[in-house]
Amino acid sequence: MADAIENAVIHATTASADWLADPTVFAVNRKPAHSNHHYVIGETTEPKQSLDGEWKVRIEQARDVDVADAPFAAVDFKDGDFGSIEVPSHLQMAGYLNNKYVNIQYPWDGHEDPQAPDIPENNHVAIYRRRFSLDAPLARTLKDGGTVSLTFYGAATAIYVWIDGAFVGYGEDGFTPSEFDVTEALRVTTDGTAAEATPTEHTLTVACYEYSSASWLEDQDFWRLHGLFRSVELAAQPRTHIETMQVEADYDTTGIADTAKLDATLALRNPADAATVESTLRDGHGNVVWESTQACNGEVTLDSGKLSNIAPWSAESPTLYTLTVRVVGHDGAAIETVTQRVGFRTFRIENGIMTLNGKRIVFKGADRHEFDAKRGRAITREDTISDVVFCKRHNINAIRTSHYPNQEYWYDLCDEYGLYLIDETNMETHGTWVANNVERPEDGIPGNRPEWEGACVDRINSMMRRDYNHPSVLIWSLGNESSAGEVFRAMYRHAHAIDPNRPVHYEGSVHMREFEDVTDIESRMYAHADEIERYLQDGSPVHTDGPRKPYISCEYMHAMGNSCGNMDEYTALERYPMYQGGFIWDFIDQAIEAKLPDGTTRMCYGGDFGDRPSDYEFSGDGLLFADRTPSPKAQDVKQLYANVKLAVSADGVRVTNDNLFVSTDSYVFVLRVLADGKPAWASERHFDVPAGESAVFDIDWPIDDYAGNAEELVLEVSQQLGEACDWAPAGYELTFGQCVVAGAKGVGTAGTADGSAGTASSDGTITFGHWNVGVRGQGREALLSRAQGGMVSYTLGEREFVLRRPSITTFRPLTDNDRGAGHAFERAAWAVAGKYARCVGCEIVPRGENAVEATYTYELAIPQRTKVTVRYTADTDGSVSLDVEYPGEKDGDLPTIPTFGIEWALPVEYSNLRFYGVGPEETYADRKHAKLGVWSTDAYRDRAPYLLPQETGNHEDVRWAEITDDSGHGLRVEHTVKPFAMSLLPYSSAMLEEALHQDELPEPRHMFLRLLAAQMGVGGDDSWMSPVHAQYQLPADQPLSLNVRLKLF
Repeated sequence: MADAIENAVIHATTASADWLADPTVFAVNRKPAHSNHHYVIGETTEPKQSLDGEWKVRIEQARDVDVADAPFAAVDFKDGDFGSIEVPSHLQMAGYLNNKYVNIQYPWDGHEDPQAPDIPENNHVAIYRRRFSLDAPLARTLKDGGTVSLTFYGAATAIYVWIDGAFVGYGEDGFTPSEFDVTEALRVTTDGTAAEATPTEHTLTVACYEYSSASWLEDQDFWRLHGLFRSVELAAQPRTHIETMQVEADYDTTGIADTAKLDATLALRNPADAATVESTLRDGHGNVVWESTQACNGEVTLDSGKLSNIAPWSAESPTLYTLTVRVVGHDGAAIETVTQRVGFRTFRIENGIMTLNGKRIVFKGADRHEFDAKRGRAITREDTISDVVFCKRHNINAIRTSHYPNQEYWYDLCDEYGLYLIDETNMETHGTWVANNVERPEDGIPGNRPEWEGACVDRINSMMRRDYNHPSVLIWSLGNESSAGEVFRAMYRHAHAIDPNRPVHYEGSVHMREFEDVTDIESRMYAHADEIERYLQDGSPVHTDGPRKPYISCEYMHAMGNSCGNMDEYTALERYPMYQGGFIWDFIDQAIEAKLPDGTTRMCYGGDFGDRPSDYEFSGDGLLFADRTPSPKAQDVKQLYANVKLAVSADGVRVTNDNLFVSTDSYVFVLRVLADGKPAWASERHFDVPAGESAVFDIDWPIDDYAGNAEELVLEVSQQLGEACDWAPAGYELTFGQCVVAGAKGVGTAGTADGSAGTASSDGTITFGHWNVGVRGQGREALLSRAQGGMVSYTLGEREFVLRRPSITTFRPLTDNDRGAGHAFERAAWAVAGKYARCVGCEIVPRGENAVEATYTYELAIPQRTKVTVRYTADTDGSVSLDVEYPGEKDGDLPTIPTFGIEWALPVEYSNLRFYGVGPEETYADRKHAKLGVWSTDAYRDRAPYLLPQETGNHEDVRWAEITDDSGHGLRVEHTVKPFAMSLLPYSSAMLEEALHQDELPEPRHMFLRLLAAQMGVGGDDSWMSPVHAQYQLPADQPLSLNVRLKLF
């Protein structure tokens, strides 16, 4: 299983600084890449020793570091002035280097102008040192003729390594292991003489460079973080050792009965010192499925033949088996025992469609950077488990490891929990061929440059050798946004030489269609749904006679800030067989938690550390916030990615099971009837629908029992887990379906907080003053000003609810998508149209004996001076009807309106919100695949902590809302004509618009209630040019009206 790529790894006894800027030198003395199978010496002896923990470190400039003589690597080097650092971690997170964030441009751009493969002169070097003694099992193995290797699982960007002053090796590609054989270094004392026993203590020194030629290949959209950010480990190998194993576990569905087959190739060293190789395959209960014994050779091939009654692996049912291989000595004792988890599955492209075990697959995916706000990319196992659980709970079935191989533990979890992976090579060179939105793909590195070929092929080789045996890995990816060229052809050929079965993915060929042959999949990023549909109907620009390759969006739904609108337009494409899903960009915000001088903390984005150049808040694109709190966007993702679709009607429910392999029989389906949002009836059912099928089930909804006392009934079916599993408890909801049927009770009849009809107070009074008209009754008073343009007071007893007259609003705090699409410039007039509108008319007249109608006419602050009416109808029963009317302006070709309604400042204590609408999270016109019901929240929770403060907290399709203090007193708002949109926040729209960080917002002194006729959607196609879709905008020439009733309680 040796590969030609290993010939490109040079060998040397002395380090050279020339390697740093030489792309043909990417590894020195590094061991060949191999599988990451688990092994023990004998039957139980753990062969590994962690070197994680506290190290010493000092930062130097590259010009001051002599790697050839390496005096700093000597055992007796005085390192008392070194600082300390935990490994794994980043130098930036430990305070030794400054944080830098850029997207496309390289971090040195403008400060220096090196030409690839040259590197910046301002190049920091971290000299790491630590002392260690070999653990007894490793020392014993070494004494018995075995070997010891030293592995760096993650280091950025290039490392030189010494033990006891002796040069060990050099490595780049910090996202796959750099492993060095240190046997001789450990067997020789510091004076160079052979030692009788292992020295008591050794000194390990690492020079970790900020930049090398590898930096040109690592221009990913991420924080440029450096250091030893994954574990460092020693491992002993017995004299006879399985160096690597390559496992094929196929599942055949083409016969009369499904069968499976296990094939594996093992590469052993010193096979003559062993007698046999014993292999056993067991299921999850420990039962033997297959076993064999054969003579030990340098290459051992395992062939199970056809196996029956094997459960296949999939994300829906991730069944794993365990392959155990024992290397047995001539004395009958085990020399080494290897275990490898195995999932039987076959993934192929068949007739232009990607299939898993014979079934067409749809990836409901996300792109995932490894990131944590406090640790950067040095994430923990707990972080990793949390990410897997989030995926499973939100119906995400696939992850693209963007844009580098992830920690090894991640793959184990994906095998175990069930997630599909696109495993991506550590490569992006975006800044070499794009500048200021001008693309020159022919300038891209590596392109056609042969000097880069070895390094690039080595990167995909290292990834594939490590991850080959994971059933979760379905696709290999050549990298990201690196244009195209002959180097990619070499990478593609190498990938298929190792693995002829898995498809190879690369998106960059869309920029150079002459290199379409470097990918087996038509992959694009940020193609709009209509553009994708054209491909699915007509094919690519090169092949216009229809699509020839399956399609995925390797990136779509740019989840920056308040985003992910119109996602349903993409999931609707699943009706095309060759559309096979997409991956949302991206999984988690890349924000760094930093402590400020006053002791508080801030979630920081690019530029906050004085880093220039920077791409600022563009680092915040996650479905999760950087502290792993789910963003409100995840609500829609979960519903749209669900494998089971529930179409509810007054007669029953259609259950469509889009799972490939599992039926719905293990789930519980909870039926509910909500009467005006309140639970009125519930029942449980079991609907057994086979995978890939749809069925209708009759339900005898008790509509007549509840319709008489409700304006509407919500009929709901919820799919829930029947039993607890590793990632959620029993009863966890996966998806839901609802429909609304009309009740017999008239709309808007409820006038009090408890929903009962209000009646005019017999002791109510109306006072027509010179300046104001007051309407009092039932302990409430509304004061309507003749001079100040609206309602200036609304009280319940001593409680005042109007701090300032409610004002017209026509603008919203800009979202990241708004800024990127130029909405600020295009809609600048609306920023002030409502805010500076002037009252030009006031008419206050009685309406019967118990009510007063006050109509205020406003001119919007736009050249057309469009007139808007704000009408209050105050009743002596204490209620106030509010009607705000925009007539539509047909003169002047005005841009669409961001939002229309009123904004109202309330006392700060009225921070609690209970509403009947779609929720529980914020919703928008193009992002409201949410559940209709009664929800409780508060103004603080409703302010989503987007990195850059922006529009947040909106709730769509609201029937009523109650805004209360902690004692339960407050304001009820009810729709009278149609549902409205609303939000309750501790900050005004203007305050959110002005702030650059969440911590810049002041301590709340008021609450701000927005009641809206409508608000435009948030968009999500991308965050740099694509506007909100037309159907989710508010045309300026169309009327808008807000019609609600207010009541204090």
